[in-house]
Amino acid sequence: MKKLKVGFVGSGFIAEFQIKAMAQVRAMELTGILKRSGAERLASMAEELDLGPTKIFSSITEMANAVDAIALYCPNYARLEAMEEIVAARKAGALVYAVMCDKPLGRNMKEARMMVRLAEEGKLLTSYFENQIHMKAITSQLQQLAPQQKSMGPLSLTRSAEEHAGPHMPWFWDPTKQGGGVLSDMGCHSIAVGWYALNPIGKPLTYLEPQSVTCEVALLKWGQPQWREKLLRERGVDYSKTPAEDFATGVVTYKNPETGQRVKAQFTDSWMFDKQGLRLFMDGMGPGYAFEINTLVSPLSIFIGDAASSQVADQETALEKSTASRGLLAVQPNEADLYGYVDENLDATRSFLRGQHALLPFTYGLEITRLVMAAYLSAERKQTVDLTDAKTREELETYIPLIQQGRGLEQLC
Repeated sequence: MKKLKVGFVGSGFIAEFQIKAMAQVRAMELTGILKRSGAERLASMAEELDLGPTKIFSSITEMANAVDAIALYCPNYARLEAMEEIVAARKAGALVYAVMCDKPLGRNMKEARMMVRLAEEGKLLTSYFENQIHMKAITSQLQQLAPQQKSMGPLSLTRSAEEHAGPHMPWFWDPTKQGGGVLSDMGCHSIAVGWYALNPIGKPLTYLEPQSVTCEVALLKWGQPQWREKLLRERGVDYSKTPAEDFATGVVTYKNPETGQRVKAQFTDSWMFDKQGLRLFMDGMGPGYAFEINTLVSPLSIFIGDAASSQVADQETALEKSTASRGLLAVQPNEADLYGYVDENLDATRSFLRGQHALLPFTYGLEITRLVMAAYLSAERKQTVDLTDAKTREELETYIPLIQQGRGLEQLC
């Protein structure tokens, strides 16, 4: 069986999660990892899971001559430079012919459009990794409700949320490096899956036409003195000077180009969910039918009382971003599969080995970036952004949110 040889640029939290996902895809192997902190640990992990042998390379150019595809799991601020090196290697005759990029494709439209342009210049197959679209719960509800969509009409409202207590790494908290706050970090997930679920079955990904975006952002928990001090002490990021939003909510309105019907996708995201851990919640409503997904509803729960709490495993082995190690705990035995990471890797592998772009190419990631930027613009101006207006769309091409510029005090405080 032919396998897709993959190289990683990035060796942090998301890379480790993706290795767990790759171990569940038969036709993938982790051939290389760019030499960075944590690379040796990931290489050992890959070999334990029979994904190796995995070599650690000193440069992207060197790795590009040994792999079929490169996965960009490096910090947001480093992706464009990495992509430039991949394309240069490809033009020089390197073996690499495909690239995957974890969300977001870019911190703004300029970066995202450059990622698309570089991929085209390098004649690279692409996959924009937006895992929630690949969740089995999402694809299953679409299949199960297909008869209802056919007889009653498509969904008219979706609501999606992603919430946890905050990111792992310091750079994620820094809006100038990450690209913003929770809207940039997780809003892209919620906006993408909302659009995808609304789309009538059998239609192209971008069939529904974005009409407008309304959004509010706020700094609620992490702007309070005690939490701000904790963030400075533990992450080295000072929200008294360069804050980012820890809460975002909004609505994207779409139009069906054939019927003219307006449909809406609500999104809510926060870094202030101090319950069990990461929660993804989605639901949708159509005429006479509905669906609901809650990832905290698990087939397994455990209880640890105070008397037994001195001996506990790392709580994140039970649930990503878990904030407790005692009491009633939700346990998800296979988070990589639950959240869609396995299926996005499977889709990329099948597509690339067939010489095709994945279900979600870089051009789709560009459209999600546009919607996120429109949400930031709406929050700044405290008004609905009209995406049918040519001047607004032109403005979004060069727009950099105040929060991304490090000027969040002007908006959030």
